[in-house]
Amino acid sequence: MAPPPASSADSAPDPRPTASAPVPITVPSPCDHAHHHHLVDRRDTPRGRAWEPERNRRGEAMDGAAAVKLVPGEAGYVLEDVPHVSDYLPDLPTYSNPLQDNPAYSVVKQYFVNPDDTVCQKIVVHKDGPRGNHFRRAGPRQKVYFEPDEVHACIVTCGGLCPGLNTVIREIVCGLSDMYGVTKILGIQGGYRGFYARNTITLTPKSVNDIHKRGGTILGSSRGGHDTVKIVDSIQDRDINQVYVIGGDGTQRGAGVIFEEVRRRGLKVSVAGIPKTIDNDIPVIDKSFGFDTAVEEAQRAINAAHVEAVSAENGIGLVKLMGRHSGFIAHYATLASRDVDCCLIPESPFYLEGEGGLFRYIEKRLKDNGHMVIVVAEGAGQKLIAETMQSIGKDASGNELLLDVGLWLSQKINEHFKKNKMTINLKYIDPTYMIRAIPSNASDNVYCTLLAHSVVHGAMAGYTGFTIGQVNGRHCYIPFYRITEKQNRVSITDRMWARLLSSTNQPSFLCNKVVEEAKKEHERATRLLDGSPSHRKG
Repeated sequence: MAPPPASSADSAPDPRPTASAPVPITVPSPCDHAHHHHLVDRRDTPRGRAWEPERNRRGEAMDGAAAVKLVPGEAGYVLEDVPHVSDYLPDLPTYSNPLQDNPAYSVVKQYFVNPDDTVCQKIVVHKDGPRGNHFRRAGPRQKVYFEPDEVHACIVTCGGLCPGLNTVIREIVCGLSDMYGVTKILGIQGGYRGFYARNTITLTPKSVNDIHKRGGTILGSSRGGHDTVKIVDSIQDRDINQVYVIGGDGTQRGAGVIFEEVRRRGLKVSVAGIPKTIDNDIPVIDKSFGFDTAVEEAQRAINAAHVEAVSAENGIGLVKLMGRHSGFIAHYATLASRDVDCCLIPESPFYLEGEGGLFRYIEKRLKDNGHMVIVVAEGAGQKLIAETMQSIGKDASGNELLLDVGLWLSQKINEHFKKNKMTINLKYIDPTYMIRAIPSNASDNVYCTLLAHSVVHGAMAGYTGFTIGQVNGRHCYIPFYRITEKQNRVSITDRMWARLLSSTNQPSFLCNKVVEEAKKEHERATRLLDGSPSHRKG
């Protein structure tokens, strides 16, 4: 049976805060409605503390900061909601979702996501503990705020390469076309600067049909080039009303600024992000697309290093993997391989000389096994390297250019054993750009498809200023500020890192002070999940 027809949106006051004095709007909480004990769609029932300005660490309102939508509920429940075009453009018409007439979806039991559905960030809770933070569940809505004929969408990719970029592009295009009948889709070439300095290309299901089989991005990419006024001018001049931004935390931060300018101008434009980072360093979400492919491809380099090591007397295979500030690829590739004897990541400081140091461990491993495999993340040991080498500046995105830990470590190991008159055979392998450039594997292809379709559903439903992500296995809409406020890092005090230490038998290299600091950070993060978002006071 077809769902009931959509009704028009309720009117809502303009919640836009001014740059100098953002003013929160207080409306009744859903908990005040005795007839309904669950969260309902934001446009069906007024919200409690619907908007409040984002605050800095001292609790003061930030000038020009994005408005934050918090919806409190019972038992410590907090929904961190995302903006909607009707928040600042009241009385927008709504339309029936064309999915209800799509024969491919006729077998689906429930066409549309229940407006009450939210996804909890913390999946493990105590009986008497708070329910914690939640996000709005992703998926198709019964009402859409864009007619297919009116949609003029664009897609842009920014930052470094990552497996799965072309798959996400393909599935956004095919999702818009096949599910909603959208025909006008542009590809912005060359990253953010492509909005005002490069050509665009027309994207159709036919033109993107097999791009998922290729690595890289058919749109090209770049770092930097973010000029908010020029970008939004271009969006306005081209009559674009859906912007899909694929990139890492810096790119998503830029998308947030674009959304704020769009909202300030009162444009009916949905700005949505798809987080991309091969390092898996974006917080909140379970993982980023391309990560599984990167770990799988890293196995090839580790296997080669192992073959080289076992084939020579006192052989050492050294592999450098990606991970500027987060060592997830090195961590998971080491666990998957079981041939690795030592894994070095940015989160776990190490030292070379003395008892418990890396050199002593290498000596012991060579004496016991006759060979050794070391995996090092590119951001590991930067403080040690900085003692002997000078910084080489920053890239166009503002990221610190890292000194090559692989070459440095190779040199230091060779110097140590030459000094101690012990012959070794060290082979150094750096597969970084080979891993970045490959197409995504089957698992990532499916994941990219789900992300792309979910973000399309959100934009068509009028949500804006959000990024799509999987949280505890469910896709949901996450405010931009939540994925840009910090980086996801390997916890060196949890069981996964303990499993790695057990697998490699390497020393932890940690002093008590480092362990205690890591535990405090873990406890602080746990408190945030219990319903105290970092942008809130206290």
